[in-house]
Amino acid sequence: MAAKKVLIVYAHQSSASFNSAAKDAAKEVLAAQGCTVEVSDLYAMKFKATATAEDITGDVTNAAHFHYAEETKLAWEEGKLCADITEEQRKLTEADLIIFQFPMYWFTVPAIMKGWMDRVLTLGYAYSEERRYSQGIFKDKKAMLSFTTGSHESMFSADGVNGDMNVTLWPLQNGILHYCGFQVLAPQIFWAPSCLPSEARGTLLEGWRTRLQGVLSEKPLSFTPLDCFDGEKGFQLKPEFQEKNASKEYGLTVGIHLGKALPPNSQMKAGV
Repeated sequence: MAAKKVLIVYAHQSSASFNSAAKDAAKEVLAAQGCTVEVSDLYAMKFKATATAEDITGDVTNAAHFHYAEETKLAWEEGKLCADITEEQRKLTEADLIIFQFPMYWFTVPAIMKGWMDRVLTLGYAYSEERRYSQGIFKDKKAMLSFTTGSHESMFSADGVNGDMNVTLWPLQNGILHYCGFQVLAPQIFWAPSCLPSEARGTLLEGWRTRLQGVLSEKPLSFTPLDCFDGEKGFQLKPEFQEKNASKEYGLTVGIHLGKALPPNSQMKAGV
């Protein structure tokens, strides 16, 4: 197998953090397998999180009514995106696997990482109306979330106070990663490491190291292919797929549940 390139997009303020240790473990294990690993340390880079007209060099086409997606699409086509976006797009273009390493903030990624997604995954470069979801631009790349929580696993269950983690992950894994075409690997979730003794945290990291040995050959999570939807009828699920699933106990996915029970762990385990 040809040597792979990995990009770790990392968001934590402290080099003494568990997230930093998880990032370092990934870098070490993957490099030992012959991978080329780049790290975008967003806080160290002081990465700009806000999507503004400053992301475009030169004049914009409509300053009176600035439309970020359309303006950055034109800028990308004309080579006029600012240097930090261009550099991150270079890293992403070259990568076979992207790992997002972060502490979960308010049930999602930290603002600086969301800013990376907002600014780097520009219209035209990362997605278009024709190329998204299973037909997306990055369908030959893999991506995964690796993150810590502040709450215990039981709190993120279907009967836990925070709700089902599969529901929490749907906007990130379907609405951003799969939307851009990525093959989304099961997330690596480190449940409440700040509540654990050092020995238990070490065990979590060893489990991560073990997974990383085979992560490049993992099968991705399942999503409903784009061609199951009728583009001429508001991208509704086609009748034949409605009928095919009519007698099944579970819906297709967390979001496309067809009014049925959610398929268990479909955003956390491949093959379900």
